[in-house]
Amino acid sequence: TEQVSERLLKSAARLSRNAMTEIDWSLPMDPTKYGCSPEWSSLYGTDYWNELTEEQRIRLTRHEFASIMNIGIWFEMILQEMVLQDQYVGDYHSAEFQFALIEIADECRHSLMFAKASEKMVGTSYHPHPKVARMGKYFKLAAKKEVAYAGILVAEEVLDVFQRGCMRDDRVLPFIRTVNEIHVLEESRHMKYAREQVRDSMQGIGRVRRESSALAVSLGAYLIVSSLIQPQAYADAGLDRSRAYAEREANAHFHSMIRSSCAHLMEFLDEVGLLTKAS
Repeated sequence: TEQVSERLLKSAARLSRNAMTEIDWSLPMDPTKYGCSPEWSSLYGTDYWNELTEEQRIRLTRHEFASIMNIGIWFEMILQEMVLQDQYVGDYHSAEFQFALIEIADECRHSLMFAKASEKMVGTSYHPHPKVARMGKYFKLAAKKEVAYAGILVAEEVLDVFQRGCMRDDRVLPFIRTVNEIHVLEESRHMKYAREQVRDSMQGIGRVRRESSALAVSLGAYLIVSSLIQPQAYADAGLDRSRAYAEREANAHFHSMIRSSCAHLMEFLDEVGLLTKAS
């Protein structure tokens, strides 16, 4: 872990970026540009999507990605607390401790970037369901070691694949593409760090702890992924909220996209022993 952390520290020194100075937030938005690639819309391919005008589709993707960014802020705040808790009274001179602080600083900047981007794009703030928000509080207090870092990986892996698919798409708003590029670049370091932490934590643990940790990670994953696009985003985009939600839940294309974004995560969880029958 120490050797990996040293490499990540050097990478952070060379490759970190700042959206607050890099993006000109005053530029007007092109009304013909999407908030994310249309194929990543939760309604893409449904009857409802086929009925929408181009303008409605653009507005929908902007609200959907605003919701994803806002839920990202919620989870990044949980992440920061878990990392701080894990490193409390740590070895201050170690590369592992120092990179943990770099990660917290990165996540703080990412949250500011997401807040600024969603404010500019739609001017609406989204939060997880109050029950999910309460469960998130319990998760960040109870999650330790492999559960905390595997939970971090869940959110980062899913967002990473989604953002990689959108950041080079000319149909997407330019400043949103830059937001995606910055997040993908810096989260690659965080994912590497989290994987090493999970591997270290899994060494020599017993069957009962492994089974319970796997189940906790899977429950956390469900809460995160199912919360990404809030139903209110459909209403704010001018759609029938109930119909949009129902068509999303039955949308085989969206299910396939989510599964594909979890492929690397599932392989890793299987590799370290956190993919049990129950999980």
